Amino acid sequence: MQRFVYPAIFYKDDDCYRVLFPDIELATDGAFMEEAFLYAKEFLKQYFVQAIKYDFDYNMPTDFQEVKDQCKKDDVLMLIDCAVTDKDLK
Repeated sequence: MQRFVYPAIFYKDDDCYRVLFPDIELATDGAFMEEAFLYAKEFLKQYFVQAIKYDFDYNMPTDFQEVKDQCKKDDVLMLIDCAVTDKDLK
């Protein structure tokens, strides 16, 4: 099993909550904060399943404080984690 932990920036848009993973330059969203969190968690996992399966390079996570310093006042910064198992790679 491989574990990944990446900072994600959550911010309120007009009709949803957006989630940005600055280190892997990908984003997702959800109607509510909780939904956005769950989608972000699954999105991160699927990203790394593909990265491992197809052996492509990816950026390492930036230090939490460094990302926090770049956030806007109303942004919410969280660490999102996922685990990729051998079963996920089949």
